[in-house]
This record gives sequence, structure tokens and C-alpha cells, in this order.
Amino acid sequence: MYQENDLDKIDIHAEPPIEEPARQYYFMAKCRKWVKGFEQRNGRLPKSCVLNFGCQMNARDSEKLRGILREMGYAEASEEQADFIIFNTCTVRENANTRVYGRLGQLKPQKKKNPHMMIGLCGCMMQEPEVVEKLKKSYRFVDIIFGTHNIFKFAELVATRLESDRTVIDIWKDTDQIVEDLPNERKYTFKSGINIMFGCNNFCSYCIVPYVRGRERSRDPKAIVREIEKLVADGVSEVMLLGQNVNSYGKTLDTPMTFAQLLREIEKIEGLHRIRFMTSHPKDLSDELIEVMADSKKICKHLHLPVQSGSTNILTKMNRRYTKEQYLNLVEKIRRAVPDISLTTDIIVGFPGETEEDFEETLDVVRKVRYDSAFTFIYSKRTGTPAAVMEDQIPEDVIKNRFDRLLKEVQAIAAETCAVHEGTVKEALVENICDHDPEMVTGRLSNNLLVHFRGGKELIGKYVDVELSECRGFYYIGAMR
Repeated sequence: MYQENDLDKIDIHAEPPIEEPARQYYFMAKCRKWVKGFEQRNGRLPKSCVLNFGCQMNARDSEKLRGILREMGYAEASEEQADFIIFNTCTVRENANTRVYGRLGQLKPQKKKNPHMMIGLCGCMMQEPEVVEKLKKSYRFVDIIFGTHNIFKFAELVATRLESDRTVIDIWKDTDQIVEDLPNERKYTFKSGINIMFGCNNFCSYCIVPYVRGRERSRDPKAIVREIEKLVADGVSEVMLLGQNVNSYGKTLDTPMTFAQLLREIEKIEGLHRIRFMTSHPKDLSDELIEVMADSKKICKHLHLPVQSGSTNILTKMNRRYTKEQYLNLVEKIRRAVPDISLTTDIIVGFPGETEEDFEETLDVVRKVRYDSAFTFIYSKRTGTPAAVMEDQIPEDVIKNRFDRLLKEVQAIAAETCAVHEGTVKEALVENICDHDPEMVTGRLSNNLLVHFRGGKELIGKYVDVELSECRGFYYIGAMR
């Protein structure tokens, strides 16, 4: 939800406002006039397509881009039919950059055939100076280039491009600015992501994110609560609080507030049924947060707690700032307070200097914690990070062997862990029609696991009780009760 604005009442011949977000609504109105002219000339509305390549933070940004395009008057379409294509890029791994360059190459002949076509690039990849230089040199047919810090300026950048007929490049190195109350086009009517903070201060040695997302900055808690209240009034019953490290929320506020205190305020919102959040950094997960999770009726019984490695030696090289023992003690504390919690994690295999003994320590953590699921990654050297120039890079065949062994262990344990709920009745939020059987729907449990059961589209967005009849690894087959 956002501040409702009547674009038709905005005087686009006056000077643009200085204050945000009024300034952006002014430029949306200017773009809408261009859209109406396009419609008159071509007998149809211009079509747009926003393609998201990244994390849930990127996905939320893409919803804002779609919402702004909707206000301008664009119709949403597939990539093949679009007059305006926007790539919201990720740069966590270098092959993500290669993928974007490949897609751009495919678009070049399409743009030659369509004189109306525009291409926009934004997101983390655009925060790398060498990327922008490459685009300026080899991909001069790109129309708009901007980064992660000024997503809110999208309407202004589009208006500038339409008026000047030249490539518009606007990259900010960093910002402390947070602009609220802009349009967004949600993927689901009944659930939504909410940005509670931006940036990251952790500087894990393998990660490019702090360099492209900037320093941590937290949103005002009243603004967060107000946004969620509007979402609930619009039919949302589940929210996902988003940040690179939600556990450090509040440190940049004029009046500091902990993440646990923010959760207590959000829990008071009437009509809100479920609260999720990600991602949690183990070093900042407080006793206060564990207490809130234990007491809460709305916080889901799921915690994503990335371990990355089970070896204290490798964790030190990663600059994670906790030890294997501290992580295991934290898990024990969480499980004691919330016995039925589902724990998931991220694990990197083959970090520079990882010995067989280090890898065995990771397997030991997996066996002791017994995760419901784990996202396992082969270490990918990322130019611009300290880890990329570390000695003792691990041979590919060694990494592959370790990755396969880890995956086998994770999957076997997850199948056993998830099976403990077999035969029980759980509440599920129905999200969509099942991908594999149109006569079934897919629901998500509080612990984040999926269940497929007989039902129709009228159930989408509703909470139903489902008996979990059969566990099939990472999901269930069930029956509505």
C-alpha cells in the first residue's frame, strides 16, 4: 500500500517538487501523459516487463518498479512482448553478471525491430563501476542504468529518458535516504514482504553485498507499522520482514529500538495472522529475540539461521564472528525456548583453505542441528571480496566431492526431521494451485514447509487445517480437515 495520489490533478507544467515522494508522483504524471500519447499513436498501451534476478530484497524492489509502471499506465506483459524491459540484477556471484550480459545480447536484435523499445538495468550489479563502464562501451543500446540506492527515483529516470532520448545513468555510491509511500504491485494479495532495513555492516569475506547495498540503515518503526496496517486493511494476513541482517535492526535510529521490540509492536496489529523474517545473523541473535519468538502467537515457527561452515577456523576466515560452539549453543537455546521450531540454514563448501577436517566439522554441525532444509552452495570466487585473493583455493574435484557428500547428508536428515509431523493436523495458508496437479492446492505451514492437498482456487489466501498424511522429503501430501 502507498499514499493514494491522483496523478491527473498534478500540474506537470509546473516545476517538480523538491520533497519526496511528491517529486516522484510528479514524474509519474509526466510519464502517464507520454503513455497516453503512445496509446493514441499506436492504438494500444505500451507494455512493460520487470525481471528479477536476485534475493527477496530485490523481489520487493521489483514490486515497487511494477507499481510505478502501473501508475504510469504501462500494461504488464511477457519479455517477448514488452516495449520496456527492466532487469533488476543480482551480483552475489560473478556468473549472475554473465547471465545478464547474455540476456542483453539476446535483446539487441529485438530492440532494433521495435523502435519504441527501452531497456533498463538496476540492482546490485549496477553498483560495480566496472560493470557500468562495460555497459557504456559494449551495450550502448541500454536506456536507463541505476543502482540499489535510488530505486525510488525510477519515475524521474524514465521521464528523463523519454524527454532526452539519451542513455540515463544514475548510480549513487551510498545513501542514508529512505523514501516511503511509493506504489508497489504485490505478487500475492494475501502476503507481502516488508523492508525494515537496508544495507549491511558485516563484511563477510566472501560477500559483495555490503559494497553494493551500502551501510545499514533502519526504517522508522512507526512507518513500518503504518505500512503493515495498510497492507492488512488491503487483505494481507502474512508479512515477511526483510533485511540483510534483521537482528541488527534499529541501531541507526535516532531513538534505538531492537528487532525484538519491533516484533512486539508488529504483533499488536489487529488482523495480522503471521509474521516471518529473514535473514538472521547468528552473532546478533539476542536472548530478547528468542523470548519474543517463544511468547508470540503470530511469529512463525521457522528460523533461517545461516551457519556457512561448521569449522571455527573457516568461520574466522569468513569473518562471521562466531565459533562453532557458539552457534551450537545458540541453536540449543532456541530449541529449548521454541521446541517445535523449524531451522534452516545456508552452507558454503570449498571456502579457501578448507581442509577435510574443516569439512567434517560442517558435517558434524549438520548432524547435531538436524536442519529441516539447507541451501548448500559451492564456494564461488567473487572479485572484489577479500576471499577472492586468499591462498589455498580448493580444487574443483575436491569441492564437488564434498558438496555431494554434504547434500546427501542434508537430504537424509531433512527427510527424517520433516517426517516427525506425519499424521498431525497443521494450519496452512493456501498460496496457489499445485504446479504438478491442477486439482490440488499448495499451502505453507507455519514452519515454512509446503503441503499439497485436494482443493480449488477459492481456497487461495485462506487458512485451513490440513492433516499431513505423507511426508515426501521437503513437502507433504495432505487432506483438508
